[in-house]
Amino acid sequence: MKIKRSQDCLTQCGQEKSGAVVLAAGQGKRMQSSVQKQYLSLGGKPVLWYSLNAFEQAGWIDEIILVVPGGEEQFCREEIIKKYDFQKVTEVIAGGRERYESVAFALRASIEKQFTYIYIHDGARPFLSQDILTRARCGVEKYGACVVGMPSKDTVKIADRNGMVQHSPDRSNVWSVQTPQVFRFEWAAEAYEQFMAHPQENVTDDAMVVERYLKKPVALIEGSYRNMKITTPEDLVIAGALLQEQ
Repeated sequence: MKIKRSQDCLTQCGQEKSGAVVLAAGQGKRMQSSVQKQYLSLGGKPVLWYSLNAFEQAGWIDEIILVVPGGEEQFCREEIIKKYDFQKVTEVIAGGRERYESVAFALRASIEKQFTYIYIHDGARPFLSQDILTRARCGVEKYGACVVGMPSKDTVKIADRNGMVQHSPDRSNVWSVQTPQVFRFEWAAEAYEQFMAHPQENVTDDAMVVERYLKKPVALIEGSYRNMKITTPEDLVIAGALLQEQ
């Protein structure tokens, strides 16, 4: 499901308070580096800088909650927030062992902030643009829950436990999901509290939590094929080339 382009839906967007959660607590084991991926240099700045800067520049984002590995809170305050003068980062908190725990901790830390909407984004996705954020903003105000993504370029196969093809879904209905994933705050907070109390297996993104626990429909909003997540050394090379071209 797509919505109108950003220039067409700006007039539909209200003035509700919005917050962003930037997740940077992962260990990044697949990066094969002694430096965690969120701190690796990309174009002379840490990978994490780009996500924070995107939210900093978005006029309707009021606050940013940064989630980092436990014990690195002060380092990030000094070497990221203070060094690069990020004014909207109001909380730097320790994440959990798993991504879903980090999101739950951030939502709990935001309860008193009275957000109407919450944007949840991977700090390892440095190519978050204002166009993507604007489309997501319009999407959440229209639907209450939306995720950024793009139609899959590849044919997708569903395999059985033996690695044999079980079936091939229609590619026109398959999307590769990205972040940010954006929700009415009370939906995200309630869904995650239920999830933490009664966790289910194979929950791999925030939308699945809202879908499963609140039974809310989630809209698919156009992101960008450039909105990649840096996970492996090859990704960092590709990101560097994209940044240089940009």
